[in-house]
Amino acid sequence: MLDMKQDFFELFGLEPRFAVDLDRLEQAYLEMQGRVHPDRFAHLSDAEKRLSMQWATRANEAFRTLKSPLARGQYLLELKGVDPAFETNTAMSAEFLMEQMEWREALQEAREAADEDVLDDLSRRIRRDTKALVEQLEAEFDTAGDLEAAADTVRRLKFLEKLQHEINDALTALES
Repeated sequence: MLDMKQDFFELFGLEPRFAVDLDRLEQAYLEMQGRVHPDRFAHLSDAEKRLSMQWATRANEAFRTLKSPLARGQYLLELKGVDPAFETNTAMSAEFLMEQMEWREALQEAREAADEDVLDDLSRRIRRDTKALVEQLEAEFDTAGDLEAAADTVRRLKFLEKLQHEINDALTALES
């Protein structure tokens, strides 16, 4: 029987690290879904159906969390007892704050000008910087074990993800 106290890494038989083999994660997820999918329990009691639904829901949540670098970073911090303090800790380097301001201004100007090329270029820059932050997080978690630095990087990554969503929304609005 499955143990609801397992963390998401244990659930899929993975080592609790930032670097995750996404193919292995997906395979473990599919195997788990095959074992707990509610359709397999349709002929059983209501209690067993509810339990399978809980497991399927937990497997879905675990998969989504571990698949996303931002969510995985947040989850690892949580497992280690570190609060990234998104709402209260906004202290970031002056360089990153200046870059944020420049990105926000560029996004606003591109929206106002309905400039798809500028939005596409900004999106590429954000994806490039996001990739660099994900690599940095892997080193901070898995090599250095520097949770304070990892929390700072997770906060930066959260900002970039939000900005990427805003750019995508602006591009979608231009297509409408």
